[in-house]
Amino acid sequence: MNSSNGGPTPKRMKFSQNGDDHYTKVREERLQLPIRPARNRLIHQVQKHNSVIIIGETGSGKTTQIPQFLYEAGLHRNSVIAITQPRTVAAITVSQRVALEKRSDMGDLVIKHVGYRVRFDDTTSERTKIKYMTDGMLLREAISDPLMKRYSIVILDEAHERTIHTDVLFGVVKSAQHQRQEQGMKPLKIIVMSATMDVDHFSKYFNKAPVLYLEGRQFPITVMYTKEEQSDYLFASLVTLFQIHREALPQEDILIFLTGQEEIESAVKSIRDIARNMTGNVPNMLVCPLYAALPSQQQLKVFQPTPKGCRKVIVATNIAETSITVHGIKYVIDSGKVKAKIYNSRGGLDLMKVVHVSQAQAQQRCGRAGRESPGTCYRLYTEQQYEALRKTTVPEIQRCNLASVVLQLTAMGIQDVVNFDFMDKPSSEAILNAIEQLKLLGALENTEEIKLTQTGKQMAEFPLDPRMSKVILSAKHYKCLEEILTIVSLLSVDSVLYTPQSKREHAVAVRQKFMSSEGDHITLLNVFRAYKGVNGNKQWCQENFINMRNMRTVFDVRRQLRDICVRQDLPLNTCGHDTTSIRKCLATGYFMNSAELQKEGEYMSLSTRKTVTIHPSSALFHCKPAYVIYNELVQTTKCYMRDLCVVDADWLYDTAPTYFKKKKPGG
Repeated sequence: MNSSNGGPTPKRMKFSQNGDDHYTKVREERLQLPIRPARNRLIHQVQKHNSVIIIGETGSGKTTQIPQFLYEAGLHRNSVIAITQPRTVAAITVSQRVALEKRSDMGDLVIKHVGYRVRFDDTTSERTKIKYMTDGMLLREAISDPLMKRYSIVILDEAHERTIHTDVLFGVVKSAQHQRQEQGMKPLKIIVMSATMDVDHFSKYFNKAPVLYLEGRQFPITVMYTKEEQSDYLFASLVTLFQIHREALPQEDILIFLTGQEEIESAVKSIRDIARNMTGNVPNMLVCPLYAALPSQQQLKVFQPTPKGCRKVIVATNIAETSITVHGIKYVIDSGKVKAKIYNSRGGLDLMKVVHVSQAQAQQRCGRAGRESPGTCYRLYTEQQYEALRKTTVPEIQRCNLASVVLQLTAMGIQDVVNFDFMDKPSSEAILNAIEQLKLLGALENTEEIKLTQTGKQMAEFPLDPRMSKVILSAKHYKCLEEILTIVSLLSVDSVLYTPQSKREHAVAVRQKFMSSEGDHITLLNVFRAYKGVNGNKQWCQENFINMRNMRTVFDVRRQLRDICVRQDLPLNTCGHDTTSIRKCLATGYFMNSAELQKEGEYMSLSTRKTVTIHPSSALFHCKPAYVIYNELVQTTKCYMRDLCVVDADWLYDTAPTYFKKKKPGG
């Protein structure tokens, strides 16, 4: 039941009244964690220093136990201990585990002292003392509270992942710590934790902070490399899987790391087909996909005990690297690939691309095999290729569109964004490009000084990409806020459309009735209206391959975005079925993501002049509208546009005449 950090599998925790045996077991588990003997030394170091770096192997218990140690020692001084996580699933599940542990120790009341806050979901209250949250949520709090006055200790966990929010947080908490010291306020303690990271780099950045190393519960792992380079990692992973399957004991499970949903679904289908036709004395195979957009009930299959005489095979994205742990894994197959965001500020191209992992990521993947017993990791690349990999992952802040970062920092009152104290500074070109984008969106004054406009202040209040925030604010003019709130909410959660590989053709045929020739945004709006029309009927969802849980999340997100609109006095009007208003409104935020149909039948991005293609999953796949806008680009065999909407050239030009002066659509 424990996660990689001592947390439960990702599901809502249910508490029962009569569970003495259960709580005794939880208490014993906590006392047996490898981190326990280091308790007093940890408390002493945090008392002595304002910043501490902690390296603790996966399974040591650092994420669940250190906040409790500090809380029990009274170091929180009646304020709050914040623990940030890069991933939502980790923030929720670890907080639930800690709540369970506190209850087993001290009764029901203490559960109220533990809570989590993630985007569009908050279980905390005034009584919360141990608060797990995504790094993005703490960053949002810093807009209204730059000194982080409500916190005495901030723990930045899984720091090696170097997400864009984590990197900005490094600078924000370091600045808050310094300013509180200068103003004679209570000190802010900063603890940076990970299983693998460049400790010297982190220590130097946090004013030569001491580094503590914790023992982990790690068994020996045999690492196997391929003898020669593999041109097809997907094929190589299947070959390796079935080699292991023929030789290993039945109850020894296998975890395969691939890059994304479509690739995983395809691999799962192939594995099931091959396993069905196998002959000889081999165990049955239970094949489970695992990726962020998978419905929760499907994700939970991964964590259920493997039936006797059967082998579980999990095919996962990098979600299985750190956030969660699956019991029974004996073998790991590492493709050496990961899907990452890549942004070219010079061309303005922002896309998802399959790239090589770093050595740090490879080590994290390898560690999954040695959690409970000695294991083996099969790397589908040579030892020479491993040595040639980057030591650490390129920080996301150096390969992403920085518009949201610049907007947040400016909202915090930081005007000299170019010289902000980043641990690994993004290029000046990328920052200046983000400033230019925000000026085009009307968020920044068109002056030398970086200053928010009234529109920019309103945009910063939404926990969204600046382009989406702009679309919401524009809805006032187009009188379609209710529809836009629905569309933005649908785009802010994992896909509400679930298409199993085995029933792909049937699912596509069934959903034809929702399809709109005006694009994916209107198609999603049709799905939402139909779902609402049947009051979310479970059978209807199953028949139409609609993810019910994600659809419920859409309603939660929509309610919270609507509340922000009410606070901003935005008129909650509706345009009914006038989709032209909706599409014009979408163009006000996404005009930089526009493409024009060429004579040859290909599309060309108006910003980068690169060839782009409509994604096969789009409602517009078999259409050829003259102009479209898109939400994102995904690079696989081609550069695909996803989430498209049909627009007119005149709308684009009217929205941003300065931007299109040199690239006027139709000109």
